[in-house]
Amino acid sequence: MIADFFTLSIRSIGGRGIRSWLTMLGIFVGIAAIVSLISLGEGLKDALNEQFELLGKDTVYVIPGGMAEMLSGRMVSLNDHDLEVIKDVRGVEQVGSIVGKYAEVKFKDETIYGFVTGIDPGTQEIVLESSGIRVVRGQKRFREGDRYKVIVGYEYWAGNVFDRPVRIGDRISLNDKKFEVVGEMSRIGNPDDDKQIYIPMKTAQELFDIRDEYMMGIVKVRANYETDDVAEDIEEAMRRDRGLKEGEENFQVKSLKQMMDATDIILDAVQWVVIAIALISLFVGGIGIMNTMYTSVLERTREIGIMKAVGARNYDILLLFLIESGIIGMAGGAVGCLIGVFISKGFEYIAAAQFDIVLIKASITPELILGALLFSFIVGCVSGFLPARQASQLKPVDALRYE
Repeated sequence: MIADFFTLSIRSIGGRGIRSWLTMLGIFVGIAAIVSLISLGEGLKDALNEQFELLGKDTVYVIPGGMAEMLSGRMVSLNDHDLEVIKDVRGVEQVGSIVGKYAEVKFKDETIYGFVTGIDPGTQEIVLESSGIRVVRGQKRFREGDRYKVIVGYEYWAGNVFDRPVRIGDRISLNDKKFEVVGEMSRIGNPDDDKQIYIPMKTAQELFDIRDEYMMGIVKVRANYETDDVAEDIEEAMRRDRGLKEGEENFQVKSLKQMMDATDIILDAVQWVVIAIALISLFVGGIGIMNTMYTSVLERTREIGIMKAVGARNYDILLLFLIESGIIGMAGGAVGCLIGVFISKGFEYIAAAQFDIVLIKASITPELILGALLFSFIVGCVSGFLPARQASQLKPVDALRYE
């Protein structure tokens, strides 16, 4: 009998033609928005987690400046004494640091402003590992005696910055000082990160006229030590050294897990806010289904009377109209899923092809599609419940007399 109900419902929906499609419109929009937003959000989360995995789970970042400094805009930095304090913490294997500023970059007759990062040859490996990049061609690392040599990011050697690619052996100028290109970095995926230039630490300090100031400390944790525990010990040691109470820190200590958790929380919050907005469209679509089903009940009143006269129960009539409204919702959901997949994949393609951003990906899973279809079916059933109940309560005699 259920199969017959589905057949009758599909015939009824098909018989209403364009009216059925207009009824589904709100469901189209709502489900398309939900599918596209969830797939893009999950894809971005997966891509970021992949990047975090590349950085290594045994890394801790020490960043100068707390909340008070961020709000006031005061510039702060780490110094050599801070790095020594960090080195003395149990579980710390090695501490790297970086300095960096924007510089005037000249190549041939072209000039841009690019970010230049200074790294210490002795700790270059952990600094690069913490960024998820490596040298793919040329000199793998700076030597202690290297001065005016640079390793360029992907955007430079891929030819996306200047008219011609910057290759190993070329010479570029940073703040009017000549440097030789000795290496090429791998691609990260973010154009800003891929547009960085790396030079030896001492040369960077000379170029930018800075001493005993570092943008960040990067800590490699020893094997068999918990990264989060070492991060807490570093924070306590620095707080004690600076004479600060808990909550007054003018620095931040973040483990990779903490950064991943914070990123997931932010992405989830944004995702749910936008989905809540998309649910408004589903609410409108549900009202459209309810209106259509009320109209269908009126149009088929005599048919309902005939069905009851030959033995159909109230439950049968209720189930018939609930199935019909559910099919309308699920059909709208199916079209919405197709539109949502097209939108999310379109964003992924445009981000990669036009803006060279590889972190924006669409994660389309069977669970997402099945969940969207089930949800749209439920929306249809809930929206059609009152009209279905009204149909089931009709008296056979009154229904047969209805004109």
